Amino acid sequence: MSTITIKDKQFSLSIKSEVIQEAVSKVGEQINRDMADKNPMFICVLNGAFMFAGDLMKVVNIPCEITFIKLSSYEGLYTTGSVKEVLGLSESVVGRNIVVVEDIVDTGITMEKILTSLEAKGANSIKVATFLQKPEALQRDIHIDYIAMKIPNEFIVGYGLDYDGYGRNLKDIYTVVD
Repeated sequence: MSTITIKDKQFSLSIKSEVIQEAVSKVGEQINRDMADKNPMFICVLNGAFMFAGDLMKVVNIPCEITFIKLSSYEGLYTTGSVKEVLGLSESVVGRNIVVVEDIVDTGITMEKILTSLEAKGANSIKVATFLQKPEALQRDIHIDYIAMKIPNEFIVGYGLDYDGYGRNLKDIYTVVD
């Protein structure tokens, strides 16, 4: 198994890019079926979801729009427990069918904030598409409509996910080992 070093941590390969692409395709095909004729607006949560959103939009073949928001809740390996809006939504969501595109749902704190905000702004319907979910880490009662993969409650990097800003560019996913 291959290992890499990012800053002061060692990471081992855990999910290869071929497996990632297969999982993303399945989510995209399901969204195509579920959201046909609904003209959804995809909201990509930056920075982490950029790779998932890019690959997902290559599979989604229905009329749609995409926009971006940026939130922050991590420092190093740990979530801070608070969510800070760095780049807010500039488009109106009133009466729109929304698909929130997230890289990972672990505690659910960030997603809960996003969902509450979109509901308050008048979205018609809100679905959540996440690349990864950590069921053991979930602390909020939120519904996730599309989950590409479920993983253990371990710190990972790659495919958009980072360690202090590094590792987002990796096409595979790596798990911290030390």
